[in-house]
Amino acid sequence: MAKTNAILFSPRDGAIPDALRRWLSGLALPVLTVRTGDELMAVSLRGRPRVVVFDARTAAEQAFGALTRLKGDSYTGVVPCVVVTCEDDSAFAAAFSAGADEVMRESMQPAEATTRLEAMLRRSDRDLVVHPSTRLPGAVEIEAEISRRLGEGKLFATCYADLDHFKEFNDRYSYHEGDRVIRILAKILHDVVKGLCLDDGFVGHIGGDDFIFIIPVPSVNEACSEIVNVFDTLIPYQYSEQDRRAGYFFGKDRRGQLHRVPLMTVSIGVVTNERRHFTHAAQVSELATEMKSYAKTLPGSVFSIDRRQDASPLDAQGVAPRPDKLSATEGK
Repeated sequence: MAKTNAILFSPRDGAIPDALRRWLSGLALPVLTVRTGDELMAVSLRGRPRVVVFDARTAAEQAFGALTRLKGDSYTGVVPCVVVTCEDDSAFAAAFSAGADEVMRESMQPAEATTRLEAMLRRSDRDLVVHPSTRLPGAVEIEAEISRRLGEGKLFATCYADLDHFKEFNDRYSYHEGDRVIRILAKILHDVVKGLCLDDGFVGHIGGDDFIFIIPVPSVNEACSEIVNVFDTLIPYQYSEQDRRAGYFFGKDRRGQLHRVPLMTVSIGVVTNERRHFTHAAQVSELATEMKSYAKTLPGSVFSIDRRQDASPLDAQGVAPRPDKLSATEGK
């Protein structure tokens, strides 16, 4: 894949305003000049650029056409795009209509231009790291949050929430209804975590029906218990009355055999740094995944807290106790 760069779309090779030129230089990225929409798409699809600047002062129709085309592709549509226009108000409006994220008139003062351009990049970065269906932070922000808390040296709990029997629900009720269930879970997690922990709580969406929330250790039991209870109260009403009353429905397994499918439940695996020393986020993620998998083996909606501790120096010499089973605490 091509390296990240900045692109200048300039059919007439005009000189861009000094403020914009200095801002591009400050990004410390190669600036590639292209002259046609085909060339722009070919470059952008090979490696998504950091930003694209369109010079629409002398070839507005060509620039707006290329901008609309770039924004119309699902891969390149997230690229922040700034348009340089003349002073005419109609050109200013047309640039935004074509899909511009920011529009820069030639007369714009350098300080204002820099402020607007930096804000454009921040908006773009924010939109890229949130999940589109729930607007919760995604995997990149989750890892960054775990790393931040590890760096601060504070005690915290990482909780991995996952739905049970979600695929069967999707198969019976459609992906549209499945998306609604995911949004319900996201709302429960957000409201409980933020309601109990305020700024000390973090909720992220890995994807699908997988979520991570990070909270102070003393809040684990209260937060997880409330999440489980609220979920079990609300989720039966996402089923038909017949399925809700029965408490199950008949679905087919991968071999086409009918079997009873219970109503959805939620499993939460919890990992803390009370008894363990983590050096990077991947260690936390791996253990949280293990605890989530363990929680899913238990019936109903539950949360399972890892109670194991790091090996002692004596253990490291090969005299470690042999655990017969996972040391954990389950709750509901």
